[in-house]
This record gives sequence, C-alpha cells and structure tokens, in this order.
Amino acid sequence: MFAEFFTPEQIAILTQIILIDLVLAGDNAIIIGMVASKFPPEQRKKVIFWGIGGAVILRIILTLLTAYLLQITGLRLIGGLLLLYIVYKLYVDVIKGSETEEDIKVDSSSFLKAIWTVLLADFTMSLDNVLGVAGAAGEHYGLLVFGLVLSIVLMATAATLISGWIKKYRWIAWLGLLAILIVAVELIYTDIKILFF
Repeated sequence: MFAEFFTPEQIAILTQIILIDLVLAGDNAIIIGMVASKFPPEQRKKVIFWGIGGAVILRIILTLLTAYLLQITGLRLIGGLLLLYIVYKLYVDVIKGSETEEDIKVDSSSFLKAIWTVLLADFTMSLDNVLGVAGAAGEHYGLLVFGLVLSIVLMATAATLISGWIKKYRWIAWLGLLAILIVAVELIYTDIKILFF
C-alpha cells in the first residue's frame, strides 16, 4: 500500500529528508533550551514559546525562498558549495564532538535580547536545514512541505532526544552527513552540467 503512494525515487528522497532533519533540526531547539535556561521558570516558557514561534516563521519563509532560488541556474552551485561547508562544519561539531555551547553568549538581563539571540542563532541554523531539505526534495513540493513540517516538529518536541541519539549512536550522524553530501554533489553537478555542457 505504501508503494502505491511513493515511487522508489520519492522514497529515497524522503529518506534523505528525514536523515537531514534528524541531524540538523535538533540544534535549533538545543539553542532555545540553552537560552531559556538562563531565565526564571515563569519567563522560561515565554522564551521557548517565542523562540520556537519565531523559528517556525523563519523556517517557512526560508523554505519558500530557497525552493524558488534553487530553480535559478548558478544558485544551485552556490547552494551545493554552501552545503559542502555545512558537511565539514557538522563533521567537526557533531562527529568530532567539539563543544558549540561555549560560542553562544546569553544575556539574561533582557527578555527581548534573549529572543533576539534565539532568532539570530535559528536563522543561521535554519539555513542549513532548509538548503539540505530543499536540495533533496528538488521539484517534489509535497516532500518539501513534509520536510518543513518534520523539521518544525522535531525542533519543537524531540531535540534533546535526537541530540542524545546522535551522541550515543554515531552512525546516525554519519548517515545524516552522507545524505547532505549527496544533496550537495547533486546540486553542484546539476548546475555544472547546465553551465558547461
């Protein structure tokens, strides 16, 4: 029954999207949790609510923009190169296990500053997720929407669990990196083929 709705190509794309989301979506919620932890309990819920709300809006805007921009010849090449950098950065951060928590300075004196910290961190971290998912989905817009919804659900609910899995089972991180690497190579190859052949 499952095969009736999805072709083998779509199942492969869906698998790539899930792996990319598993590796990338957790980071955003961890940032929100870290920033929120600096506040008293009554403000903590507000930081989490506004942080995730802002992240969801950012993710929707970035997904729509990226899906459109990746149709333009030349930008897929740039997107692919950016994803290669992301693969390297994730390899250093996730696989080698360097601590990224020290890089985030949280000013707990102001609620608005905390929200700004979350949004800024989320913008930079959402970009890699959106690029990976949009690149993997290609012109399969239904799968692109699925990837967007999945990343939001994972970010809002299961980030701590996912980060624990990745620390415990390194192969999940390796599979995620491989999925992003495949997307990067496909994006670069598509544009090189159009531009030079």
